[in-house]
Amino acid sequence: MAKQKAPLPVIRRRIGGVGLLRWAVRVASSIVLWTALLQLSTFFGLPLSPLRAARPSCIGNRNASATASAVTAVASDDVGDLAHPALPTRRSYKSNGYLLISCNGGLNQMRAAICDMVTVARYLNLTMVVPELDKQSFWADPSDFGDIFDVNHFIYSLRDEVKVIRELPQKFNGKVPLSMQPVSWSSEKYYLRQILPLVRKHKVIRFSRTDSRLANNGLPLRLQKLRCHVNYNALRFTPSIEALGNKMISSLRKTGSFVVLHLRYEMDMLAFSGCTHGCSGQETAELTRMRYAYPWWKEKEIDSEKKRLEGLCPLTPGETTLVLKALGFPRDTRIYIASGEIYGGEKRLAALKAEFPNIVSRS
Repeated sequence: MAKQKAPLPVIRRRIGGVGLLRWAVRVASSIVLWTALLQLSTFFGLPLSPLRAARPSCIGNRNASATASAVTAVASDDVGDLAHPALPTRRSYKSNGYLLISCNGGLNQMRAAICDMVTVARYLNLTMVVPELDKQSFWADPSDFGDIFDVNHFIYSLRDEVKVIRELPQKFNGKVPLSMQPVSWSSEKYYLRQILPLVRKHKVIRFSRTDSRLANNGLPLRLQKLRCHVNYNALRFTPSIEALGNKMISSLRKTGSFVVLHLRYEMDMLAFSGCTHGCSGQETAELTRMRYAYPWWKEKEIDSEKKRLEGLCPLTPGETTLVLKALGFPRDTRIYIASGEIYGGEKRLAALKAEFPNIVSRS
C-alpha cells in the first residue's frame, strides 16, 4: 500500500519545529561569539566596547540636582563604588594606562581641551588624572582645576565612561612619564594607531599641550556626544563661582534686558593672531614684540591684512558697534563687556560707548 501522507497540520508542526531549532542554535551561537569577543577585548584592553549612546541632548542634564547631591555625599573613590540610584553605573574596563594632561590657553580653550581629552581617554580605555590648568599664559592665573571646577562632580558624572583619579598611584612615584604634544586636529584613528601603543609601552603618558588636538568634524557621533556631555554636564563650576555668577546675572537683570559681549580684543589675542587692523604703528610694534616673547606661539611673521581678509581676526569695537546697530539693538541696551582689558582702553571703546552709553564691565 502507498504510504499515507501526513495531515497538513502535522507537516507544519514538523517544519516549525525544525525552524525553531535552527533559530535557537543561531541565537546561542551569536551569544557565545559575542561573549568571546567581549572577553577578548576586556583581556587585551582593546577599545571595542561601544560608548553609551543614551544621551538625548548635549545640554540635557541627566538628573543634575540629584546627581549633585549624591556626589557631594561621596567623600572618596572607595565610597563611590557603593550603589546609589542617582549616580551613573561605574564602567568596568581593563585600563591600558594613565593619561595626564597639562592644558594650555585661556579658560574656554582649556575647557574645550578637557572635553577632547576625556573623549580620547574613553576611546583608548585609559585612566585619566584630574587635568592640570595653564599657569604660564599671559594672564598667569594660579588656579588649579579644583579652584574652578567641582572635582567630585567631574569624577562621578563620568564614572560610566572613564575612570578619573586625583593623582597617579604611588607605584608611579619617581617615574617620569612620557611627555609629548599630540598632532593638532587629529582624528580618533591617530590616537588609536600612534598614541595607544606608546601608552601600553610606557604605562603613563603626559600631553604637554592639549589645544585643538582632536578634530572637530568627521568623528563618530558617539565621540561627539561624549565631548558634548563633558562640556555641558561634567564640567561644573565650584559653588562659590556659580554663586558669584548668579549674583552678577541677578544684578544685570534688575535693569531689564541686557547683552553679554565678548569683543575678543585683548592684547594677547591680538598679539597671538597678528591682527593689527586699526592699530597705530607703536601699537603694532608692541604686539609684535609680545608675539616673539612667547616661543610656543609658532607664528611670528604674520600678514595682518591677509589674515583679516580670511576672516581670522576679531572685529574692532567700532565695527562691533555697526553690527549691533544693524541688528536693531536700541541705544539704551545694557551691554556687559565679558572679557579682559580691551587693548587701547577707553580710546578703543569710544565709538561703542558713544552709540551705547549703558555699558558695564566686571569691575
